[in-house]
Amino acid sequence: MDGAKRTGLGRGFGALIPQAPSPKPLERSLPLDEVAPNPWQPRVDFDEEKLREMAESIREHGVVEPLVVRQRGGRFELVAGERRLRAARLAGLHVVPVVVRDMSDREALEITLIENLQREDLSALEEATAYVRLMEEFGATQEDVARRVGKSRPAVSNTVRLLQLPETVRDEMRNGRLSAGHARALLALESATEQTALARDVIRLGLSVRQLEARIRWRKQQPTAARRAGRDLHVADVEKQLMRNLGTRVRLHARGKRGRIVIEFYSPAELERLLERLRRA
Repeated sequence: MDGAKRTGLGRGFGALIPQAPSPKPLERSLPLDEVAPNPWQPRVDFDEEKLREMAESIREHGVVEPLVVRQRGGRFELVAGERRLRAARLAGLHVVPVVVRDMSDREALEITLIENLQREDLSALEEATAYVRLMEEFGATQEDVARRVGKSRPAVSNTVRLLQLPETVRDEMRNGRLSAGHARALLALESATEQTALARDVIRLGLSVRQLEARIRWRKQQPTAARRAGRDLHVADVEKQLMRNLGTRVRLHARGKRGRIVIEFYSPAELERLLERLRRA
């Protein structure tokens, strides 16, 4: 699987796609434009440099391992082999080898997820999103998901919980400034404001996961009033930033993970100015 490293996850990719004694008759060639994208693909980011390297290999050796597709109406939908498909396009191929399998939506999602996990290519957030999709769209429990992908239920649960982090924290994970280990440590905090503040400390100070965990332990041991004072300082800092950006009085009211922002204006003209500023933001 695109140079996959076998890790024995769950029943394994091969177990999910039953292997016929002689797969040769099931292989065929398809024009690239007849292979529809995989709607279950959990990966969002693809390494362009690695795709170019794979494209060079395909130009020289062709697509060694066929893509896995399923028939949907009059077209064929990709199930496994997203990188091979993209690299084949980069290599200028017009036809690719495929194996056609008959499978349900749930099986297609499971196979796509497991293929990526076996290659260790998914980010923690992509993995969490795929787990949630299995649970929401197909009624799977966390135990079901854990069994299918060969992980413990707590591991699946902790990964899914990453989606509860504030969007600003998740953005830092996506751009690589915050690791999954840092993000999991932040889950020990209940306040989104504290999670965001400590995530900024990690980036600003270059804290390791252990250093972050130590800060979290210290913070949780402090009296409630002291923790609230820390939150109030952060709220005041955010208010100052907003006031500098908007040029008017701003008040931030935070309650746990929720809150509201009050932006003041003093005339219709001031309101129009603020609206224009927000539209450009």
